[in-house]
Amino acid sequence: MDNYEETLLIEEQQVLSKLLGVHDKNLKLIKSNFNANILLRDNEIKIIGDKKTVDTVCDIIKNVINEIKSEKDITEQKIAYYVEMGKNSSDLDYSELLKEVIVTTASGRSIKPKTVGQKRYIDLINEKDITFGIGPAGTGKTYLAVAQAVNAFRKKEVDRIILTRPAVEAGEKLGFLPGDLQDKVDPYLRPLYDALFDIFGVDNFLKNVEKQVIEVAPLAYMRGRTLDSSFIILDEAQNTTNEQMKMFLTRLGHGSKAVITGDITQIDLPDGKKSGLRSVIKILKDVDGIGFMFFEKRDIVRHKLVQDIIRAYEQYEKKF
Repeated sequence: MDNYEETLLIEEQQVLSKLLGVHDKNLKLIKSNFNANILLRDNEIKIIGDKKTVDTVCDIIKNVINEIKSEKDITEQKIAYYVEMGKNSSDLDYSELLKEVIVTTASGRSIKPKTVGQKRYIDLINEKDITFGIGPAGTGKTYLAVAQAVNAFRKKEVDRIILTRPAVEAGEKLGFLPGDLQDKVDPYLRPLYDALFDIFGVDNFLKNVEKQVIEVAPLAYMRGRTLDSSFIILDEAQNTTNEQMKMFLTRLGHGSKAVITGDITQIDLPDGKKSGLRSVIKILKDVDGIGFMFFEKRDIVRHKLVQDIIRAYEQYEKKF
């Protein structure tokens, strides 16, 4: 190991404490992934090793510090994300990423991209009329699309927000659920309601629903309509058929944007039915004005265990 070294001075004790984590677990996580010595003395961190490794570890620690100062906190999962990006020699300058606020929730919380993948997704939505967000659970595909929709609505770039999902059964039959048709499909739409409640606030959301400027409905309700000046989100698109996907995409009217989200590893369609999302990747890959964002496991922003669970399932399924 070369004896190249860098020393980082961290003057704020609270920042240093959050950087280290409980029993120094954050620093240990970084150290365990790189062939470098990381030494702590008072409010100084010294990194010793070959120049490339030292530079990478310094970048990781600096970005963690920037996030602590910006967000007032840091999670073990975010530390792991920075480590993963560093190991893959990715650009670790997150200062601009952390500044971008998509929208502010009813409670005053700022919604920002948390990974490079999320930033690329937001940029695609801004640039393209139709954007596909494809990847595993927990990557923020739907929530960020809703945030973008609310942002466009507040800026008066669109007149309506329309959110839809295919009411595909995954384990229980619609007919066995209590209530009328709306009661039966509401459980399928619940994640969309939750995102809107969080960003708009319940009262504001309900007022906009009464004004018919926000609509949350099953995909079947989209047939035969032309949707002008609207921000339209199709969630769980892996559970559309080819016919349903084509029907949805051809609803797009003047001044509208559409975002289609889904996870092609979680298809609940009956045997023999082809996923419209899986097919559309090949059909529309070369069409101008359409963007595809493929999220990776490292873009998962839920609990760190979600990444581990998805990885374990992938390894298990490869054996069979």
